[in-house]
Amino acid sequence: MLHLTKVAFGATSLDHLAERLKQRAADGPVFLTTRYLPKRHEEIVREGEKGGSLYWIIKHTLVARSPILGFGEAEGGRVAIHIDPALVLTEGRPKRAHQGWRYLEPGDAPADLGGDVLVGDAMPAALIGKLAALGLI
Repeated sequence: MLHLTKVAFGATSLDHLAERLKQRAADGPVFLTTRYLPKRHEEIVREGEKGGSLYWIIKHTLVARSPILGFGEAEGGRVAIHIDPALVLTEGRPKRAHQGWRYLEPGDAPADLGGDVLVGDAMPAALIGKLAALGLI
């Protein structure tokens, strides 16, 4: 299964991103829009199988993921990427910022943190980035 990465534009922290997704979920299904359907969309979401995830980048660090539920149509001929609003925390991994989304191969995806870790308990993305730059993690 293939994954996507995306910068959590405007999110200043993991808590901020979690709150934004929670607010959007109150209004209905949570989705992001993009201009084009990913060419490899069938590798991301396969019928009857657990699909890929959207890995969020905050301050140049992959910090969490949202499972991708599927793809659909959005206004203006755009494509909707439907995601689960619940964040799954991952091990922090440095990742350069980019525009739009990018593919992430399964072997390159960071591992999930244990289920007993809450959003506020994760190491701040900025600290992970600094430690990684120093070669400490």
